[in-house]
Amino acid sequence: MSYKLLDELKERATLAVDKKAAFGEDIDLAKYIEPSNRHEYVEDLETLPEEDKEQLIAVGVDTSAEQRSGSFVQHDTKVLHRRSTQEGVEVMGTREALEKYDWLEEYWWKAVAVDQDKYTAHVELHQNDGYFIRTLPGVKTTFPLQACLYLREEQVAQNVHNIIIAEEGSELHIITGCTTGPHVKEGIHLGVSEFFVKKGAKVSFTMIHGWNENVAVRPRTGVIIEEDGVFLSNYILLKRARSLQMYPNAYLIGKNSTARFNSIIAVPEGSHVDSGARTYLRAPGAKAEIISRTISTGGTVISRGHMIGEVPGVKSHMECNGLILTETGIVSAVPEIEGRVADVEMSHEAAVGKIAKEEIEYLMARGLSEDEAKATIIRGFLDVSIMGLPPHLEAAIKKTVETSQKGFM
Repeated sequence: MSYKLLDELKERATLAVDKKAAFGEDIDLAKYIEPSNRHEYVEDLETLPEEDKEQLIAVGVDTSAEQRSGSFVQHDTKVLHRRSTQEGVEVMGTREALEKYDWLEEYWWKAVAVDQDKYTAHVELHQNDGYFIRTLPGVKTTFPLQACLYLREEQVAQNVHNIIIAEEGSELHIITGCTTGPHVKEGIHLGVSEFFVKKGAKVSFTMIHGWNENVAVRPRTGVIIEEDGVFLSNYILLKRARSLQMYPNAYLIGKNSTARFNSIIAVPEGSHVDSGARTYLRAPGAKAEIISRTISTGGTVISRGHMIGEVPGVKSHMECNGLILTETGIVSAVPEIEGRVADVEMSHEAAVGKIAKEEIEYLMARGLSEDEAKATIIRGFLDVSIMGLPPHLEAAIKKTVETSQKGFM
């Protein structure tokens, strides 16, 4: 990276170190520590300690790496493992990628502003690697590629910057699980992710979070989608996270580009989650969809969505549905649509409530117990159909949801 660009980024980041985010609790970053960086590289994920393997598996990361096009695992600040098993698919740490490719600076902080807030600034000034994933032109991943960002030490700040590039006509499926070691009670994960979906390319990105109870999380994501490009995002959070706030932005700059954001979030008591997505439809034929399903069993969840139609001939739709299963939970839906020209087709739906008594009685009349009836209704509520995923990835998502939902029924 050129010294000129590096200096410019550092200067902008330095000016933003105290800039509060637009949403969410303001986190004091000074209370977190630098990790020891003592983790050793491993060739085979099966050699990890059993307790670490269990944590990875719980968020969809298969340590056998069977039916995976590649794997990336980072413990705290250290790249623990990275491997591609398919020709035309690149997987490495971002530091290594920056050393290998001079052209990568053309993508660095282009989809997310380095001075967006204090969290992006902190990542630039204290970066701890992250992953670089790229599919070469025309290459289609046979199996999903998996990545895991893992907090293993107590009270650590993990600051990662990820770059994902799907070159023209390629197809890339990623499943990423972010989690903590079983003994970690407190920490913070700051993750900047920049996606570039080139002409005719397709990316599906499934993120499963499984944090421990006092972990704070601030992902910052930007997606640039070119002509006929497709980006599918699936986000799943079914465990307690003390404070999580994210609001990814997708820029549909190419004709007939598509973005879809699906999220399934359940928050127990003690959790505060502020999540959503914003899409800018900037080219004719662009389409966007935001679907969220949220459940509160005592915690607070805010589900946001903002869709902006900037040119004629674009379409978008948003659904924000929430269930409150206890007396004290809070579910807030904040959908927003904004047409800046005529001839746009944009809509939204939002609903928050409890399970209807009539639905429970209907199922009980057919032989189910009350608990079985509630479980059946919740399962149906969370069964968001996701178009365009390969069957093995869709099965992995379904299994994760089914396993996790036992904890909040």
